This record gives sequence, C-alpha cells and structure tokens, in this order.
Amino acid sequence: MRRVFTALLFLPLLVSGIFALDGREIMEKARDAVKVDASHALVRMLLIEKNGSTSERILEMFGKKGSDDLTRSLIVFHRPASVKDTRFLVLEQKGRPDDKFIYLPTLRRVRRIAAEEGGQSFMGSDFTYDDMSSRDIDDDVHTLLREENLDGVPCYVVKSVPKDAKNSQYHHRVSWVRKDNFIPIRVEMYEDEKTILKVLTIEKLEKVEGVWTPMVTLMKNVKTGHATRLEIQKIKYNEELPDALFSQKFLETGRL
Repeated sequence: MRRVFTALLFLPLLVSGIFALDGREIMEKARDAVKVDASHALVRMLLIEKNGSTSERILEMFGKKGSDDLTRSLIVFHRPASVKDTRFLVLEQKGRPDDKFIYLPTLRRVRRIAAEEGGQSFMGSDFTYDDMSSRDIDDDVHTLLREENLDGVPCYVVKSVPKDAKNSQYHHRVSWVRKDNFIPIRVEMYEDEKTILKVLTIEKLEKVEGVWTPMVTLMKNVKTGHATRLEIQKIKYNEELPDALFSQKFLETGRL
C-alpha cells in the first residue's frame, strides 16, 4: 500500500471531495492523490535559532516513483562547505520501515540509519530522519476531530494516533487538511496527549506545472524555539531521472 510521504519532497496532494468523510478516508484520499511520478527541486534550508540568527544550506531534492509504485528519494547538499557532498537516500519499502542511508564526506563511506536513530535530527535541522521518510496509513488510527477554518481556509482537522507507540517518535499528530485540494497546511506533533513538540506549517502554496506545491515550509520546535524553513527555489515535475541516481553507488561516489 502506498504511504504518506511526510517530509522528504513535500509533494502536494490534489483531490476533490463532495461527500462527508471520516479521518481515515481523508488520509486515504491524500495518499492516493499524488499525481507526479518524479520531482527535482533546488531548495534553500534556513536554520533559525531562538534569538533569530540564521544559517543557510543549499540542497537538491530528487524523488521518483518506481514501477513497483514505491518512492525513492535523494537529497544532495551543495553548501556550505561543511556539508557539501553529503547525500541522503530513502528507499520506500512495502510492509516494513523505509531503508535510509547517508553518505558523510568526512567518513567517506555510506552508513545505514538504524530504526532507533529515526528520531534524531537530520543534518542539524528540526526535521528528523523519520520526518524525511514515509509513514504507512495503516500504522495509525485517524479520527476526524472537527471542521474549521485556518487563516480563512476551510479545513478538516484529523488526529492520527500510532497503533504501536514504539513505531513512532510522536505520541500523535493533528493535521489541518484543506477541503478544496486536500493539502495539509499545518501539522502538530505531540510528545504526549497534551504537549506539542513541533509544528509544521505551509507558509506559501503555489501551483507549479498544474500541481499545488508548498513553496515555503516551516518546521518549528516549540520546546527549544529553534526552527527550520525550507524554501523551494526551483522545481520540475515528471522529468526523466535515472534509476542509478537512487543507488548506494551514487550515494558514495556522486557519479552516475
């Protein structure tokens, strides 16, 4: 079963709904509504300290859906020099957690990210390794809490609770999903029943090549005050991407 691709390309979800929906149906429609087979984006990552100071990183994101209907994703860091040529690969798996690998130039080798490392920070950002991966809809129980406007936009508010607490870094998530196009524009991640740990917000949404695209996304850690902003500078959909790009060989060498 296809999964919700939660962090890595932030691919838009395009779907229309007429009849009353429950929480699971909303998430199923979101999952099934991804209309792109490939994407290639140039992204500016801004790390924002609590005091407002910032540091910038430039990276490329690649994503491709295979003939097996599973997604492969690659991130390549270009600057600053301290992270240049760092590469991160995610291979979606059916019926089990995704495979995640990282190449660190200082070590000159590929390292597999173990399941217990999934909650660790990804490259010093407010996204974790698991945030940059996918999550199967069947791993959670989805409940429609209410319908309300967020910044004037009609939304479904859906609570997603893990069936197995050990299989998730969060106690639960609450998502505000737009009614018109089913794009989640706000997601709250909780560390317990009442305490918000992080908030993901889509700050700018545009149609690119006919596809609704979150151009600016902010992840804020409520506890620390630190935040990470992802700004898409350029993006192309459905261009030809070689399969070799999503291999451990490319991860290690940077060459096709």
